[in-house]
Amino acid sequence: MWCHEKTEIGTFLLRVMLGITFLMHGLSKFQSGLDNISGWFQSIGIPGFMAYVVGTIELVGGIALILGLGTRIISALLISIMAGAIVYVKFPAGFMGNGEGAGFEIDLILTFIALHLVLNGSRFLSIDSKLPNHKKGQDSEIIAS
Repeated sequence: MWCHEKTEIGTFLLRVMLGITFLMHGLSKFQSGLDNISGWFQSIGIPGFMAYVVGTIELVGGIALILGLGTRIISALLISIMAGAIVYVKFPAGFMGNGEGAGFEIDLILTFIALHLVLNGSRFLSIDSKLPNHKKGQDSEIIAS
């Protein structure tokens, strides 16, 4: 039983850290001005409106992850954002960067943390676990189906 509790606590810590990270990135986009971010997105070949989508998912999704609300869905959305960041921005600089731009190693780590949360959920200290439709073991039933 203790092993399961340690796993849940570890997953909780990953969930909260991922949430804080994306909350801060989303907040930064809003503070910089989403119009500015939109222009930058367009300059790298991404439709400008996606800056608003990404910024909102990062900000609201970060808060939701910290609270443990919609963990699997938010994590799946963050995986798609990180895939875009790696492909459109970071990949040309390589894994560790090239002196001109950051590499994609941290983006990859964030992607795998999000993937862990998609696959396993996070019930410890989460709003999701308190919802009336959430039953113990429901996460494994969802994956099995």
